[in-house]
Amino acid sequence: MINFSDIFKKSFLQETGNLTTSGFLMSLIAAFLCGMMIYFIYRYFYKGVIYNNNFNILLVLTSMVTCFIVIVISSNVVLSLGMVGALSIVRFRAAIKDPLDVGFLFWSIAVGITCGAGLYIISMIATIIIALVYILLIKVRNRKRVYLLIVKYQNEAYDKVARVLQPLRKVLKNRTTANGYTELTYEVRLKEDNTSFVTTLSKIEGVDHAAIVEFTGDYCE
Repeated sequence: MINFSDIFKKSFLQETGNLTTSGFLMSLIAAFLCGMMIYFIYRYFYKGVIYNNNFNILLVLTSMVTCFIVIVISSNVVLSLGMVGALSIVRFRAAIKDPLDVGFLFWSIAVGITCGAGLYIISMIATIIIALVYILLIKVRNRKRVYLLIVKYQNEAYDKVARVLQPLRKVLKNRTTANGYTELTYEVRLKEDNTSFVTTLSKIEGVDHAAIVEFTGDYCE
């Protein structure tokens, strides 16, 4: 006579393939280490407006949870079907504003998949290479950056303002004139630490205000 409990144990609990406790722990530890590497890269090289530590913690958790899911799917067919069914009803509604955040999220998922598949060395090497490429691109981008320069001044101060703006590499984006005042918006390319001209502009008699804004929303003084 066929015993249902025996079938359940054989098909549901004992179908683990090559999965072992040590292999499971190694996968999670590798996913954690790679996730922490992503965590520190995101934390120390973040260039957005407001750093979100919760999202950074999510990156580490995503790598470990994805690793766990891959281990379960690869070790048991029945559990994999249940996992797919459970994930199909989950809806993710969190808005990601910075495109780089999407890249970091996919990076964490890739780490979880490779570690869950037991490819620890590949995951470590790929994480280090991607981190170096990201840092290199960030450093190259920081040499010259694009800003919006906004200056509002009385029409009588035009000559003095033009004299300060003349050396800049700029493109006029907007010009507004009303009630004796003119407001100019320029797109300028310059080094990140070369913004002292903003202070010079603000000290000119007749200048109402001068501000420089990076496209990501960062302010420089």
